Amino acid sequence: MGWWRNNVAPGLARAAVLGLCLALCSQGAVAQGHLERIRGSRQLQVCIWPDYYGISYRDPRTQALSGIDIDLAQALGRELGVAVQFVDSSFARLVPDLQQGRCDVAMFAIGITPQRQQSVRFTQPYLASDVLAITTRSNRKIRGWDDIDQPGVVVAVAKGTLHEPLMRERLKNARLITPDTPHAREQEVQAGRADVFMTDFPYTRRMLETTDWARLVAPTAVWHVTPYAWAVQPGDDAWHARLEQFLRDIKRDGRLLAAARKHKLDPIVVLD
Repeated sequence: MGWWRNNVAPGLARAAVLGLCLALCSQGAVAQGHLERIRGSRQLQVCIWPDYYGISYRDPRTQALSGIDIDLAQALGRELGVAVQFVDSSFARLVPDLQQGRCDVAMFAIGITPQRQQSVRFTQPYLASDVLAITTRSNRKIRGWDDIDQPGVVVAVAKGTLHEPLMRERLKNARLITPDTPHAREQEVQAGRADVFMTDFPYTRRMLETTDWARLVAPTAVWHVTPYAWAVQPGDDAWHARLEQFLRDIKRDGRLLAAARKHKLDPIVVLD
C-alpha cells in the first residue's frame, strides 16, 4: 500500500514516539503486569465493540461473535495458552474501560487519533481506512462526494467516533449532527432527517450487505486515511511488546492477510 508508506507512516512514527512517552511517563502504570495476571488467571480479557461488522460483530439473532478481531483474539489466546473472555465496549467507553482494567487489550480496529493517544497506548496498525459515506438510494441531493459539504445538506456522525472531530474541522457549508449511537445515525439518514452519514470501510460493508436502502458515496481520491490498531493501558512495556510481537508474526506468516480476506477486509489490511 504505497499511500500508507508515503502519507500515513511518517505520522505514525511520531505517534509511536508519543506512545513510548506515555508508557514511560504515565502515572497510572499498572502495579501487576498484564502478562502476569493473564497467565495467573489463565484468561485474556479483550474489549470489543459488538456492533462492528467484519471486525467484532455479534449477530443479533444467534449472539455469535465474528470478525477479524474475534479470530485474532482467539489466535492470541492460543499462543498464550489461555481462554479469551470478550468484554463489550465502544469507542465512547474505550478509554475508561482500559483505565479501569475491564480488559487487557481493546481489539476492535481503533483509529489512531491524537486525542486517543493522550490516554491509551496503541500497537502498530494492521488496518487503515479512508472516510466513506452512506446515503439513501432515493436521496437526490447527494450524487457524489463533492455534494456532501454543501449548503442545506445535513451530515450525521456518531458521537465519540473519530469522524466527529474530523468532520467538525472539515465541513464548511453542510450542517453536522452527532447522534449518540451509530444506529441512531443510520436512522437519521434513513428517515430523511440527515442526508448522509460518515463512516469507514467495514461499516459501509455492513450497510450495503444488510440493508436495501443504503448507497455508498466514496471520495474520488484519498481524503483522510486513518490507521487502525489495538489499544492498551499505558505503563506495561512487556505486555505491549508481546502484542507487537504477535502482530509482527501474523503479518509475516500470512495469518493477518488470511483473516482479512476471510472477512473481506483485504483492501484495507496493513502488512508493512
